[in-house]
Amino acid sequence: MTLVVGHRGASTGVRQNTAEAFRLARRLGADWVELDVRRTVDGVLVAHHDAHLSDGRLIAHTSLDELPDGIPSLAEALEACEGMGVLAEIKNDPNEADYDRENTIATAVAGLVSAYRPYDEVMISSFNTATVERIRQVDDRLPTALLMFDPVRVQQGPERAAAGGHTAIQPYYATVDGALLRRARQAAVEVWVWTVNEAAAVEDMVRLGVDAIITDDCPAVREIVARVAADRSPAEGSQ
Repeated sequence: MTLVVGHRGASTGVRQNTAEAFRLARRLGADWVELDVRRTVDGVLVAHHDAHLSDGRLIAHTSLDELPDGIPSLAEALEACEGMGVLAEIKNDPNEADYDRENTIATAVAGLVSAYRPYDEVMISSFNTATVERIRQVDDRLPTALLMFDPVRVQQGPERAAAGGHTAIQPYYATVDGALLRRARQAAVEVWVWTVNEAAAVEDMVRLGVDAIITDDCPAVREIVARVAADRSPAEGSQ
């Protein structure tokens, strides 16, 4: 059955990528939570999407105790996600000011995540392929996903993921079709799609058979997943 993954936790009524958002996602029916990872100047991994804070400060130039209230360390985020799996996206874009060419952030994430979580309750992804590959080099037991948007890269995804030992591809949902799903199955690679909120698109993805849907609307996706599963169940008395 398709997993429901809360995009940055819950996205309604609370600030994303916070402990509150992660706990709320569980109450709203999420199986997993997706969160973003960056690193402070003193080397602490934190859950935050943008490289800069709202006041313009670069997180990579700011210490943990100087961050605004509500930004959790990755350790605190993992604790807040108790009872759910965690999909951790490492932010390491060469075009951003905090780019880590040596991918030391990946080494730090691998060490922390493996200390806090069983391997079957975590996955690590990034748009930066070298960053994900570093995770594999540090600990090849950690499940990893190739995060992608470009349709050409998506079409190459199943075979590239299989060759690199990655568990999944994480494509933008509009680039996914039945042919891609069949190739992923042949390659023994999972497909986790992002970020799907419209009901019709959610149902299309569930009926295609994607392994997980990252969404801002966990209750609606949970209802669609359950309904499609019921549609596929044998009718009572059919035997």
